[in-house]
Amino acid sequence: MIILYGARPMWGLPDPSPFVTKAELLLKMAGLGYERKFGDFKKAPKGKFPWIDDNGVLVPDSTLIRLHIEKTRGFDFDKGLSKEEAGIVWAFEKLCEDHLYFALVAQRWVDDTNFERGPRAFFSMIPAPLRPIMVPLIRRGVRKSLHAQGFGRYSAEEGRALVARAFGALAAYLDTRDFFGGKEPCGADASIFPAIQGALCPLFDGYFREEAEKLPVLKAYVARMEARFYPKA
Repeated sequence: MIILYGARPMWGLPDPSPFVTKAELLLKMAGLGYERKFGDFKKAPKGKFPWIDDNGVLVPDSTLIRLHIEKTRGFDFDKGLSKEEAGIVWAFEKLCEDHLYFALVAQRWVDDTNFERGPRAFFSMIPAPLRPIMVPLIRRGVRKSLHAQGFGRYSAEEGRALVARAFGALAAYLDTRDFFGGKEPCGADASIFPAIQGALCPLFDGYFREEAEKLPVLKAYVARMEARFYPKA
């Protein structure tokens, strides 16, 4: 049995981390049995979520988990795609993971109102006397990381323009497709879905959600993926 380590469902999302949701979707797509467990960052092989324990073999990082599944189970996440299509959806996957993800982090962690609605809950496990020290310390670390990556250097107007363009590109490709894999989901959908779903999360306000909500094709896509992989009881 494979064990997937992450956080837990929060805010109406399968996990607050899109990368944990990605890993779970890859396991679902490959038809592999698994169990979810709450992870301890101190035990994480790369110090972050997610990672899996595949019968004693620890595999960190959602993309490395995909490679592991492909290698050990022989599953083809790009089945039915041409080489050109596989290249395009891989690029969209990286657009979400290496660009839009940082807009998501900024929306949740930098904005004070959004932080109180969401990430503040992560600190509930820290002893109360330490929270006044740890909360601002970690938030400063997030801001520094965003500045180093680059997204934290943008003004709100600049960030909105870049996010709008990214969502527009995703919507344009989806316009005649049910999924990024076409009629059926592919590996890239495991990355792209949690990015768009996270953007549309109604708990958080700001241009990140506003720009995603302008595009009905994105909302319809999220609904199809939820119905397929996270059906409501």
